[in-house]
Amino acid sequence: MTATASDDGVPGVLRLGVTGATGRMGREVLAAAAERPAVEVVFAVARSPDERVAETDVDPDADLDALAVEREPHAVVDFTAPNPATRYAAACADAGVPFVTGTTGFDASQREALRAASESTPLLHAANFSRGVAVLDHLVAEAVRRLPGYDVELVETHHNGKRDAPSGTANRLVETIETTRSTGDGAPERVHGRAGDAPREPDEIGVHSVRAGSIAGEHELLLAGDGEDVTLTHRAGDRRIFAAGALDAAAWLAGRDPGWYDFAEVIEA
Repeated sequence: MTATASDDGVPGVLRLGVTGATGRMGREVLAAAAERPAVEVVFAVARSPDERVAETDVDPDADLDALAVEREPHAVVDFTAPNPATRYAAACADAGVPFVTGTTGFDASQREALRAASESTPLLHAANFSRGVAVLDHLVAEAVRRLPGYDVELVETHHNGKRDAPSGTANRLVETIETTRSTGDGAPERVHGRAGDAPREPDEIGVHSVRAGSIAGEHELLLAGDGEDVTLTHRAGDRRIFAAGALDAAAWLAGRDPGWYDFAEVIEA
């Protein structure tokens, strides 16, 4: 496949690497890439490689360091788990390859490692690659700002195989609420679920996680005041939207300077 140069010097065909190729989202990314003429998958890796996924050979993830150099990808897309994602980010930083990750559940030290990788290569981390969720985040900030004193409860629902709770998207939305409502006395308190004698205290943020079936993802924010309530909801009907967003992010990130980037910058471009 022959690449053509664009105005900013980034080849017109995106040479893509994919980690976690045999996982739920890895398979979606490879399937979405196969539908885009402007994307060429130059390698795919997994800890438990299959023979092929979406007509793409899958190599052991131990080969990532060498593949990131030999295959010269313009970007790598990652949907795995915190430990491998941190290692993959470091390998891409060493090779100078832009890294896009939708992995969630990082602890403080892992986030620090991602930040360190971003000093050597462009790195974009997003808890959610849905354009609708990016808009929801903006609407949440506006609603919370305009409805001071309203009770806030967030419910997130995902498939029964999702490991982290609350979801990365839910944590992002709660962080938006905390930032908007923070005062000199600090941020509102998060309360995860309720049981027993647990009356609601003023300025709490209730956070609730549901895991069931094959649900791709739902996030519902309730703001309730005296005699009225407002609900903001996003439902993902198919994981393809996340794969499409990740590919958009990879194409946008390729060729940029090292640094930490956000998906909001992609949809605003």
